[in-house]
Amino acid sequence: MPNQNITLSEAQTEVDEWIKEIGVRYFSELTNLGQLMEEVGELSRILIRTHGDQSFKKGAEKGELADEMADVLFVLICLANQSGIDLTEAFKKNMAKKTKRDKDRHWENEKLTKEIE
Repeated sequence: MPNQNITLSEAQTEVDEWIKEIGVRYFSELTNLGQLMEEVGELSRILIRTHGDQSFKKGAEKGELADEMADVLFVLICLANQSGIDLTEAFKKNMAKKTKRDKDRHWENEKLTKEIE
């Protein structure tokens, strides 16, 4: 079976091709921002009801966590493509920033380490 993994770069290309072939054109950045907020809200609804204190309403569609995460990723990729952002490079830089900034911070946080000891 061939490798099913996809890089961020490949995902950006695939979304761009899909938009041009099926989606006609990108929504405006502002519309995509609204779409992103909507998709994050749907993701939040599932997590709140599966891990939080709320329950699903009777007859309400529960939704699928993985699908909602993929929706968030799709719209985020659209915004990156529209803004000329290479998500691979952005991710690498962001991880380096977090690693440098937080190298010791979380290990010094008693709230995180109390349960490990």
